[in-house]
Amino acid sequence: MPHFPSLARSLKNAHLRTALFALLLLCAVIISIERAPKLIKHSPVVYSQDVSLITSLPTQRDRLEYLLLAQPLSDSPRYVIKYKDQTKLFSVKVPSTTHVNLEREVLLRAGIPYAIAQPEWLATHDEVLRDQEPSQSFWGSATGFMAHNAMGLLLLVMMAAALKKSMPGLASGISLTRPEKLKGSMDDLIGMEDIKREVAHLASMIRHRELYKLHNIDKPFHVMLTGPAGTGKTKLAGYLAKQLDIPLIQVSGSGLESGLVGGGSKALNAIYKKACAQGRCLIFIDEAQSLFMPRGRGERKWDDDTSNTLLGLLDGIKSDEGNGVIWVVASNFDDANSEMDEAMLRRFSVKINFRLPNKAERRALLSVFLRRKDKAVVAWEQLNLDYVAEITSNLSPALLESVVDGASMIAIEEGCQIDTDLLFRAFERSAIGLTDRAASAEKDKQRERVALHELGHFFMQIDPLLRQGMPLDEVKTKSTLLKISTESVSKLGALGYVLSAMPDAGLQTLEELEQDVIQLYGGVAAEELFYGERGISIGSQNDIQKVTARLELMVNQLSMYSRSKLDYRQLRHDGAPATSVRELEQKADELYEHTLKAMASYQGWMIQLKDTLMERYVLSKDEVFDLLACFQADQFLHPQLAEARVAT
Repeated sequence: MPHFPSLARSLKNAHLRTALFALLLLCAVIISIERAPKLIKHSPVVYSQDVSLITSLPTQRDRLEYLLLAQPLSDSPRYVIKYKDQTKLFSVKVPSTTHVNLEREVLLRAGIPYAIAQPEWLATHDEVLRDQEPSQSFWGSATGFMAHNAMGLLLLVMMAAALKKSMPGLASGISLTRPEKLKGSMDDLIGMEDIKREVAHLASMIRHRELYKLHNIDKPFHVMLTGPAGTGKTKLAGYLAKQLDIPLIQVSGSGLESGLVGGGSKALNAIYKKACAQGRCLIFIDEAQSLFMPRGRGERKWDDDTSNTLLGLLDGIKSDEGNGVIWVVASNFDDANSEMDEAMLRRFSVKINFRLPNKAERRALLSVFLRRKDKAVVAWEQLNLDYVAEITSNLSPALLESVVDGASMIAIEEGCQIDTDLLFRAFERSAIGLTDRAASAEKDKQRERVALHELGHFFMQIDPLLRQGMPLDEVKTKSTLLKISTESVSKLGALGYVLSAMPDAGLQTLEELEQDVIQLYGGVAAEELFYGERGISIGSQNDIQKVTARLELMVNQLSMYSRSKLDYRQLRHDGAPATSVRELEQKADELYEHTLKAMASYQGWMIQLKDTLMERYVLSKDEVFDLLACFQADQFLHPQLAEARVAT
């Protein structure tokens, strides 16, 4: 039997072994697919293991339709997320250790409502658990394959070896980028001079370690980057590695969690070992918020293995070996808005907090993004970047770039140049979504109600200015209105909207918060004014939810109407009586009655504007105030408002 020794010698060849393994694996997969055809079908489910999808839910609260928790007692619970503006489901698989922390530190702390997925629901939505089934079907098929084929044992051995190599903890799967291959530089960080100074100081600290040793400071300068998404934290890590001329190893925080006990620890040790082999190296962990959750709250002894391993590596235990290794972590949360482990925070001597760009920085960013395009596609003489920068407040650099790219898409589609109008339309599409007139064209009664509802919001926005006797021209300058529309918006499930420019985030006073509530109440008050108390529609649901959240903040969290400045939410856990719901209702009644009374002053104007809005579907800010000027000249001003002006 001369063939067997020949085969044994051939198997010593690594390439032949790899090819044979691939062939056998393909056979097993084909058999598995044939035995489980139900797996091959379309499913509107996005599968993920990205923990940031859960940690970002507090900022996505308005979009969230429901959140379910499937198999909470298993080793790998699933979070099933459904957003109002999307038909697909997101199935996020997390290790049970991470689930315990997420439930406590994110969902319960932020008050995110969720429910346990019942067996009946899972029976009709079994696809949310599907990524477990291929694994089970594959092994079942592999067992049957081995039972009927003498090569099954060899296949099993080779697959076990391959899985072992692909498990977290071995350096073969770690990506390392040399500094010469890193793109960009610190100059690409537009504005943000405060952050640039911090980074320049950090680079100087790393380069001049000997100087710091004279001051008995010999610890590694590990760095923590925090701030909103899209502000450039990930890019900064690459810029820093390039500036220091050292290689970069990048990994996601959620990628460290394999679902296997010790998987994250093995991955961290492998990353550290590979970084040490480089001599000088920067390790960047993105979306690292899960690693900073307080330890010691899990139910199993290995719950904190990954965090404990990172602590050991950061603590200088292996400082002789990794003296040139710098750890940089990025998180959308920091210790100011989320409870974090104190021991972990102490390991990061440098903390750089990113912020959203101000108006001047937004203008500079827009200019840079536009100048990257060919000169022929931008109508510079028709661009008012100051206006665009003003209406895009609170947008991150990444979102601003998306707006500019969106303008390019419209320009290509319509065969025109990018100007202020195109940038405005791109911003509107980003903020609101696609609009459509056809969906509401034959719904005149609903459009009339929507027109009055949206006009109610607008008039309550400018009401304080008008009652001061301010001229319309000055009111127009101070108004944040951009447009009023009765076009349908599928993204919001609405038949109309008011688009306003949001001011940059700041410290709001009690008076400003109350004005926000009054403006939100403007829509429902307008419906009651024109249709009666029993004629209010469900279109005010979102407004009322926002009002409730705002009043809860004012009454329970900030005690704005009480001399006892307490956060009553914390006292509830200690058994102390919660702030009475009656106080919330009393303040809501007071502000709503004020809104109704103020709304009556504009009834004549609203009727006139409503008719024009019904005809044109959309009114811009200029068109609205031009019409108001005509109405004022024709003395359409309501007598109550005129009397209030005289009294003022």
